[in-house]
Amino acid sequence: MPPESPARPPHVLEAVLERLTYVNEETGYTVARVAHKSSTDLLTVVGSLLGAQPGESLRLSGWWSSHPQYGRQFEVVSYTTVLPATIQGLRRYLGSGLVKGIGPVFAERIVDHFGLDTLEIIETAPERLVEVAGLGPKRTKKITAAWAEQKAIKEVMVFLQGVGVSTSIAVRIYKKYGDASISVVKNSPYKLAADVWGIGFKTADTIAQAVGIPHDSPERVKAGLQYTLSQATDNGHCFLPAPELMADAATILDVPGSLIPTCLDELVEEEGVVREDDDVYLVPFHRAEQSLSSTLIRLLHDKADRMPHFADVDWARALAWLRQRTSNSLAPEQEQAVRLALTSKVAVLTGGPGCGKSFTVRSIVELAAAKQAKIQLVAPTGRAAKRLAELTGHPAATVHRLLKLQPGGDATFDRDNPLDADLVVVDEASMLDLILANKLVKAIPPGAHLLLVGDVDQLPSVGAGEVLRDLLAAEVIPRVRLTQIFRQAAESGVVTNAHRVNKGRPPVFDGMRDFFLFPCDDTEATAGLTVDVACTRIPRKFGLDPRRDVQILTPMHRGPAGAGALNTLLQQQLTPARDGLPERRVGGRVFRVGDKVTQIRNNYDKGVAGVFNGTVGVVTGLSPEEQTLSVRTDEDELIDYDFDELDELAHAYAITIHRSQGSEYPAVVIPLTTSAWMMLQRNLLYTAITRAKRLVVLVGSRRALAAAVRTVGAGRRHTALARRLGS
Repeated sequence: MPPESPARPPHVLEAVLERLTYVNEETGYTVARVAHKSSTDLLTVVGSLLGAQPGESLRLSGWWSSHPQYGRQFEVVSYTTVLPATIQGLRRYLGSGLVKGIGPVFAERIVDHFGLDTLEIIETAPERLVEVAGLGPKRTKKITAAWAEQKAIKEVMVFLQGVGVSTSIAVRIYKKYGDASISVVKNSPYKLAADVWGIGFKTADTIAQAVGIPHDSPERVKAGLQYTLSQATDNGHCFLPAPELMADAATILDVPGSLIPTCLDELVEEEGVVREDDDVYLVPFHRAEQSLSSTLIRLLHDKADRMPHFADVDWARALAWLRQRTSNSLAPEQEQAVRLALTSKVAVLTGGPGCGKSFTVRSIVELAAAKQAKIQLVAPTGRAAKRLAELTGHPAATVHRLLKLQPGGDATFDRDNPLDADLVVVDEASMLDLILANKLVKAIPPGAHLLLVGDVDQLPSVGAGEVLRDLLAAEVIPRVRLTQIFRQAAESGVVTNAHRVNKGRPPVFDGMRDFFLFPCDDTEATAGLTVDVACTRIPRKFGLDPRRDVQILTPMHRGPAGAGALNTLLQQQLTPARDGLPERRVGGRVFRVGDKVTQIRNNYDKGVAGVFNGTVGVVTGLSPEEQTLSVRTDEDELIDYDFDELDELAHAYAITIHRSQGSEYPAVVIPLTTSAWMMLQRNLLYTAITRAKRLVVLVGSRRALAAAVRTVGAGRRHTALARRLGS
């Protein structure tokens, strides 16, 4: 039976949200069960309910329909929250974690004491809450403040829902602008895209149209140009050529191309963008590229030398001492790299797996330490820094911690306050994006030696730029590329097949004890097999822990075998729901204690020195009463998140290959399906394979594997660093 005609006025259904059965995070489509006073059974409602939490009383607007499989259900067009009017409703509402400081126990005590007057007491006479056993002045004050904020947010939400904004975004807007929220939304909606994380141009544009800003207004066109550049930087470009920018913006904005050149000129005059010849940059990326190139040249040619001992060292004697110290000899390429790093102020060391980069770095550090040099080891991620410290026996830090980034992203150490270091070694340098590389290089003191180490054939950085590739393309920067694969490494299937894939040759499986393929052509079946391999087969055969030691790396986030869907399946296996254990739903995700999670944005205000995109950790605590979730990161730091910050976290049982850069895992499982066709590229597969220390298992289609090996990665990014360095 089709839904009732939308031409008729919608029905209104008032009910209490009992549970969310299904939530699609990408579309907002939700299947939920609600309690209604007219029925002893729970009713099914479907539609967009993003932001609604179990325990809330809702006023739902929509139509009844009959689904051939699921029966009668209410199709929601819109909803608002309403305050409960029954004792049971009040207990459920206050105990659901909606009001910070009140959990199920205190909710029951408060409602038992004040009855139906509970909400009026909280609203008008909150000082009376101390009448409830266990509620002292401190907790009462917290409840009063949380209630006031909740009320203010609800008012903003009512307005924003009218212009198509979800609850979670409404909360973020309120946190940014407070009482000015509605005014900003009405008068400067495009400001939201610049100021509020999670709001892009498209959301701001939807709001702008709802509040009456014309489709062809200059304000909209200029915001669209900046958005187009922002999208380009998200895709790795530092700039766009002006014709490409204008063509892309015209398509995105759906306006005549003739409107765009004038608006671009105005944007340049307003210093919203920088135009250099025909290249158009967002301001921070132009500054960073100019600064990075000039600083590298200055460091390279600086007359001071903080390690002068190596200018005239007896290398035969030094290398003999090193051989005795490490019980190993350096190959000629490695010797060249050691000499270069200790005599040149800036140098690059690159090479694939099994070619001895690690031993070369250890040798450089050993010789520098023998001369009492101040050594600073650094890597872009916590895992990479930990590995570097284990390799060399010297402390290592992430770039962010080394520079002591402050709220807002400014570094404590910079050109005016440089690091006290004679030698700075940066591992996993392929991960360095333009902005981070510039911050780091500015903090290198004059005369110090900077060595960047990385595999240039891996994926470029997640952020804009391809710094390592550009440095290798610039003839002025000294470099060594290690090419010899050592015998012990050559016996590894992981190393052998990484090099085969990098050369465009298919991996071999026969006789390999650490490299396997489980063929499967159906995408959904591949997802199920991937979970079985990670959670059951690998632990049973190799004794590895599925949560700690096994990492699924997938080409895509979306799709049946993408990171999103796989995380749902893996969570069901590894941290399933259990009665009595708290959990928190955010959009389509549910967080539970024990979940493996990753940070998906830079947040400079959290932790000792910020928490950064790609940081991985485990959920160790979850308090519905305090509305907080705690994560122990892989840098052994405990980070607390308020519930309204949980959209900064994603599950990390499965992650995209891009997110795995700089990390290493005992075992890696890689699903390959033809549904990920656009992402199947050689450097993607190569990067995934090189993340494994002991074991690689490919799961999926032989055709998809062949496509990944055959397909050279997408074209070069728009960067000008190599040119600025004088290549």
